[in-house]
Amino acid sequence: MRRWNGWGDDQFNLELPKEGQRFLDERVGSAVPLADVSLEQVCAQVPDSRLPPNPACIGAAEDRVRHARGQSLADWLAMRSGDFGVFPDGVAYPESSLDVQALLQYAEENDVALIPYGGGTSVAGHINPVDGDQPVLTVDMGRMNRLIDLDRESQIATFGAGTPGPLVESQLRALGYTLGHFPQSFELSTIGGWVASRSSGQQSLRYGRIEQLFAGGRIETLKGTLDIPTIPASSAGPDIREMILGSEGRIGLITEVKVRVTPLPAHESFHVMFFPSWDKARTACRKLVQNRTQLSMLRLSNATETETQLALAGHPGMIGLLESYLGLRGAKDGKCMMTFGVTGSKRQCRNALTETRELCREFGGIYTGKKLGEKWAAKRFTMPYLREALWKLGYAVDTLETATDWDNVDKLLNQIEENLRNQLNEKKELVHVFTHLSHFYTQGCSLYTTYVFRVADSYEETLARWQTLKTSTSGIIVNNRGTISHQHGVGKDHAPFLPVEKGELGMLAIGSLCQTFDPAGLMNPQTLVQK
Repeated sequence: MRRWNGWGDDQFNLELPKEGQRFLDERVGSAVPLADVSLEQVCAQVPDSRLPPNPACIGAAEDRVRHARGQSLADWLAMRSGDFGVFPDGVAYPESSLDVQALLQYAEENDVALIPYGGGTSVAGHINPVDGDQPVLTVDMGRMNRLIDLDRESQIATFGAGTPGPLVESQLRALGYTLGHFPQSFELSTIGGWVASRSSGQQSLRYGRIEQLFAGGRIETLKGTLDIPTIPASSAGPDIREMILGSEGRIGLITEVKVRVTPLPAHESFHVMFFPSWDKARTACRKLVQNRTQLSMLRLSNATETETQLALAGHPGMIGLLESYLGLRGAKDGKCMMTFGVTGSKRQCRNALTETRELCREFGGIYTGKKLGEKWAAKRFTMPYLREALWKLGYAVDTLETATDWDNVDKLLNQIEENLRNQLNEKKELVHVFTHLSHFYTQGCSLYTTYVFRVADSYEETLARWQTLKTSTSGIIVNNRGTISHQHGVGKDHAPFLPVEKGELGMLAIGSLCQTFDPAGLMNPQTLVQK
């Protein structure tokens, strides 16, 4: 069953090896965990619903608790402490576009705010209700979860917007196709949520981000139904799809998503390469992408992340042998790990692997085969469970992500890491910080930074520490040529920083678009834009 106060299946746990515990003790210090409240305690806090009677709206306390928060660290602290703040007044579970239309009419007639809910994986406050006099209805799209149609000739598949990643892939694979969209939240997040937040999958080098995969669909709005046809390309004015991509529920509720699918590849494998330094590793990755080497995924860990991953991997004997081998080959202190995937026909994969190895050899790259790559692939969707393991030991972990041009990568990365590392100095608290480049473009790449710190003596102080880290670093990102979000969206957490990126006129245009479709401001208030 889904955890009510954390990530994923409550029957699955990712244990931290003893070597990992010792590593964190050295880098951050020993920690004491905070106590968790129970689901029963939280349910007892849920107030009476303010919603006008409607048989489609479920007012049960547990339903409302399970839909009140996402998966940001602030959400985690709220769920663990029981200090939720605001609960939705009810939850609806539509099964069709007609059901959604009825909910929109109900909301308009009764001045009810609507929050769309996909997999609940938001780390930016997309699904959190805001405090106010207006009742809030969360609309869980999870029952709209099937493949509706597959046009094999055009390779267009139509899904209910609430279809989670595993169901998207299993329904397509049964027919010989794949969407190829694999965000780390794949197991829980939904295809409608991917569109609404402009998601990026781990294999976007081959398949593209969601904006390349999104071909059209159906959106139910307060002004009527918006049907977007699947036209391969058009010069007929602005693309309506772009109004929906990244709209985060402010325009309407996505009910059907049409996506461009691909026949299943004949072959796929994942590999690991080590480099003696960050500069050589980063340059090799840039060359690979700018040369358009046919890789399906690419990930580059900086030296600290490489060291951390090897420390948390367990199997100290095997890791020791690897470290010795790499040291003999010239990659010792400061080494960086690159993970990459090749996907396609056997010939395509063989050629891509050969080209990658030859190019990386020029920069001191040391190829270590498929074993570590296979381990990455096996655990690619389970790493969020590590937060649970760290929490039980008294550590909080969170991430920040952005994207910037190649000429600014090192400068911005260093500013982000330095700020996170030093923000809690006055409290004499250490913060362990590391980064990888997760998505690559000829122009630049994304930066994905993880930071770990000890929880404080109270939830309030722990939240204050996170707010200091998150807010100060977000300001550095947007004021130094970075986007406030490459793949997590804006939500409510990032909304204050969006005007720096978009500018005054840009924000006016976005606000005007929301106003056109939702003049009463009922759709996911204060998300994306704060008004």
